[in-house]
Amino acid sequence: MSGSGIGSPDFFYREAQRLGYVARSAFKLLQMQKQYKLITSGSSILDLGCAPGAWLQVACQSLGPLKNGGVVVGIDQKKVKVPSMHCDARVKTVCADVMNLPKDQVRLLSPQKKGFSVILSDMCPLVSGITTKDAALSAELGMRALDLAVGGAALAQSNDNIQLEEQSDSPSPGQDDNGILRPGGHLVIKLLESEDVQEFSRICKPLFRKASWLRPKATRSSSREIYLICQGLRQ
Repeated sequence: MSGSGIGSPDFFYREAQRLGYVARSAFKLLQMQKQYKLITSGSSILDLGCAPGAWLQVACQSLGPLKNGGVVVGIDQKKVKVPSMHCDARVKTVCADVMNLPKDQVRLLSPQKKGFSVILSDMCPLVSGITTKDAALSAELGMRALDLAVGGAALAQSNDNIQLEEQSDSPSPGQDDNGILRPGGHLVIKLLESEDVQEFSRICKPLFRKASWLRPKATRSSSREIYLICQGLRQ
């Protein structure tokens, strides 16, 4: 895709440089923030797959002035240096593999160890170019984000509820099976388009007040990525 009009990859790349963002992906989160108001003053945000740090920048900006509080924690397999522009003391990064990190360890990173109010997953597999394989790996990462957010028990129940509505008296889960997303919180999951993605909205719809799909304007035309925006985790 050539040309440098609004909406072209060159446009977002140049805008990122002009505004001091470390990557053009900043505009994806800026668009979500504008449309869905996920991050508010004082939010506690977990950014999964935070490299190179553009979402850390947008998340911190969205918290408002330092005195408003809030926290942004980024996790990535790569060591990520907190960008100097748009970030302040509220942002920290952890180098770890999200796939192998126990929930209780992630919960310890949250304020008062009470969980996060917003979880953003921009995790993406190392793309092989084999469409089905990449989509399956992407779904696995998305499922991990969802499990971290809502917990295995809620996921199982959501699945059961879809199959059979009268599963109301299921046993209460243990602490580590609880998700780390606070009630009323929001979750964003990046996926690669495939038949599997509909399964995600099917599972998320009963768990959240609202679940919507978004393909941000800053997405490259060749990319198959799409975001599931889940708002308002039910109690």
